[in-house]
Amino acid sequence: MRHWRALIVLGTAQFLMVLDTSVMNVSISRLVEDFDTDVTAIQAVITLYALVMAAFMIIGGRIGDVLGRRRVFLLGMAVYGTGSALTAVAPTLWVLTLGWSIIEGLGAAMVLPSMAALVAESYRDRDRSVAYGVIGGLAGAGIAVGPLLGGWVTTYLTWRLVFAGEVVVVLAVLCFRRAVVESAPSGRRPGLDVVGAVLSAVGLGLGVLGVLQSSSWGWVQPRNPPFTVLGFAPTLFVVAAGVVVLRLFRTWERHREARGDDPLVHLSLFGRPALRSGLSTLLSQNLILLGLFFTIPLYLQVVQGFDAFQTGLRLVPVSVTMLVASLGAARLGRKAGARRVVRAALLTLLASIAWLLATLDPVIDDAQFFGAMALLGLGMGLLASQLGNVVQSSVGEEERSEVGGLQFTAQNLGSALGTALIGSLLIGALAHAFTTYVADNPLLSDEARRQTSIALESGVSFVSTGQVRSAAEQAGLPPSEVDAVTDSYATAQLDGLKAAVLATGGVTLVSLLATGGLPAGKAPARKAPIGKAPAGEAAREGPP
Repeated sequence: MRHWRALIVLGTAQFLMVLDTSVMNVSISRLVEDFDTDVTAIQAVITLYALVMAAFMIIGGRIGDVLGRRRVFLLGMAVYGTGSALTAVAPTLWVLTLGWSIIEGLGAAMVLPSMAALVAESYRDRDRSVAYGVIGGLAGAGIAVGPLLGGWVTTYLTWRLVFAGEVVVVLAVLCFRRAVVESAPSGRRPGLDVVGAVLSAVGLGLGVLGVLQSSSWGWVQPRNPPFTVLGFAPTLFVVAAGVVVLRLFRTWERHREARGDDPLVHLSLFGRPALRSGLSTLLSQNLILLGLFFTIPLYLQVVQGFDAFQTGLRLVPVSVTMLVASLGAARLGRKAGARRVVRAALLTLLASIAWLLATLDPVIDDAQFFGAMALLGLGMGLLASQLGNVVQSSVGEEERSEVGGLQFTAQNLGSALGTALIGSLLIGALAHAFTTYVADNPLLSDEARRQTSIALESGVSFVSTGQVRSAAEQAGLPPSEVDAVTDSYATAQLDGLKAAVLATGGVTLVSLLATGGLPAGKAPARKAPIGKAPAGEAAREGPP
């Protein structure tokens, strides 16, 4: 048991990082009510959390190399706990954004790369594979507990208690910090590339910001943007600016390497097929998962009218099967090879998405929905059991933190894009379908169409049919036209949801193309460099 104490502490941190995202997803309706806002604003808060992590994860990994992984892990936990405490008492949406999206996001960006490196350093060969299976399983456990715990607490008490509980867990991790050890550095500590850090954060931030705002700005035709560019919506221009900054980042990194300075990222790492495929699939996995976990609670809460606890109960199957599969499939990867397991996982996801599309009806079929969610969890669990170990096993000991930063950058960039892109497609499809149904409905007068057009031009949000009915009544429409507008919106809701889910199926299909570089069979164990003891031998405890 002593051998696994470090994994218990590190795994607890992984569990915590996943827990509150799933809590937020099932608490969307209550957050909208508590902060007197709309779904789009809460979508922005959720996306910003993932965006902050994605933008700063590479930096967090490099800081672990500079200051020591254990020290940065513990410091990041303290920052994360501070953000959780502020979130628990947040009086306004802006304070919630500061505590959860920014402070917790920065803490996670320090914790996760160091955690990945410390797991790889603490265990070898089969133990390492088991350890990453456990880490993936605990991520699944966070997703399993989050909807149920968050749903129950949100419905019967308050969502704030979840974040207060996170503070307690953070304190417990800090109390047991001596279980986490770190080998003495074998050479000099690398320097921090400040210019590269700024360029990477700005480039990633601009790219995701453009995607996030597309639901309110529009992609090409401006909807309600703060400004236009040559008469067009600024969305694509902001995304393009992010791409330009990232190209500058690549040029700067090559310049530093040519000069003999330490880069933020060694670009040569991307020449390794296993690492490149692993990172691409990690990004896709989180884009699909977070896209669905943003869409499905809207279907359950806004369309079906379930409260947060009822929503959490219906998400339990995906969480339980994900936990079981991620814990049990590590051995399968050693026998069949990661490539086969990941491809089987993606095909399983495609089947689950097709099944889910068939269940999105005005009246939910709980049995069919249960089956689709269980199959979704199975596919996600198979992915989680393989990818972390593939990524970390593709590099040597000195590159652990750097690759850990890339690993969690890919994951959180996928999470941010999942919420932002899939959310944007949902709102866009909803607006298009509602406009079409209103224009084609013979029961509506020209005045009703005009009123609806004015409302759509001011912005579209995913609201309940009851709210649409109230708005139509307040606009002075006769009862027959109120019913017609409400029915048109209800149909458009389902069309928007199906378009969003279908988009995740497209991402899954494309992801199969990125699996070619994954190991096809059992990967050979990577030996420690000559003269360097394996982790655990000659280990030292860092300063508390």
